[in-house]
Amino acid sequence: MHFSSNAKQFVLLLIVGIVLLLGYVHYSFFNERLNGVWFDSSNRDIPVDEDQRNTSLSKSIFRSREQNIISPERLLYKQPSVLVGRTDVVAVTPWLAPIVWEGTFDPDLVDTIYKSMNITIATTVFAVGKYVRFLRDFLETAEKHFMVDFNVRYYVFTDRPDDVPSVNLSQGRHLSVIQVPGSNRWQEISARRMEIIQTAIERQISREADYIFCLDVDSKFHARWGAESLGRLVAVIHPWFYQATRDHFTYERRPASTAYIPMDEGDYYYAGALFGGFVEDVYTLTKVCRNQLEEDARNSIEAAWQEESHLNRYLLYNKPSKLLSPEYQWDDKKTKTKEVKVIRFSSVVKNYAEIRPNV
Repeated sequence: MHFSSNAKQFVLLLIVGIVLLLGYVHYSFFNERLNGVWFDSSNRDIPVDEDQRNTSLSKSIFRSREQNIISPERLLYKQPSVLVGRTDVVAVTPWLAPIVWEGTFDPDLVDTIYKSMNITIATTVFAVGKYVRFLRDFLETAEKHFMVDFNVRYYVFTDRPDDVPSVNLSQGRHLSVIQVPGSNRWQEISARRMEIIQTAIERQISREADYIFCLDVDSKFHARWGAESLGRLVAVIHPWFYQATRDHFTYERRPASTAYIPMDEGDYYYAGALFGGFVEDVYTLTKVCRNQLEEDARNSIEAAWQEESHLNRYLLYNKPSKLLSPEYQWDDKKTKTKEVKVIRFSSVVKNYAEIRPNV
């Protein structure tokens, strides 16, 4: 049997039409299954942090995919926009790390994502000498505002363990007191901070926590501080220098120091009062800074701002994966600026001549 050219075209079109129709039916059924099961907001597997990678020290960040799924309740939150948001501040660094400001994240959504991971956050604080007097306010305000409803372990380093106050802690939150020696020089206490944190991570913290924040005790929490602050390596922009140019940063400028940063280099000036991230990454930071501090000591040089100078050197060449705005480390001596919508954590006003041993 012979077909005309038109008939052949008709048959070919008919076959193509049938294939497309079958494909459409299959796609519709499969898509319905996806929308009803895997892509529904009640069961969606959401990537939590692009920076996450395997770690030998952190015990449980990388759990099974099932454990990272958001709880069954439907999430209701405002639809994100790519056109409307903060325009008065920069919210991302040149190396694409987020800078966290109020109004750049949804707090409920972010906390929900991380709570499904059942993580533990370590928090180190030094209460040496007369600085132990700040510990009660630090802990009591932390219980109100810091990582609420998360598992938190406070590690208090002090030479006065008997003076550590008794504070009511919420469920899932614990406090460990670790005795350390005092000193007649506050600079020495500051310089030994990296060594002590490194040792504590090796001996204890690596088995008990996933993330860690290293904070100053002479500070208080004032407002919510949640999971938006978590990342692989986290630093805070210093409240006194976030409007300054790099030539005004108080980096260590002497080439003889291992903390040296040339005048024409530098991204931001980071406050030594706050740094954090994965336990493994903070361990590496403290180990490197400790080694550099000890090398400087052998060469009879002390960096301008002790561990803060070495922290800035490290973070210049090991870029943080997330930056916290000055909201997270304000100074009560500084007048609040229009960019800072909320003060979450701040250094309190004190008399250094009264609390420091050699001032």
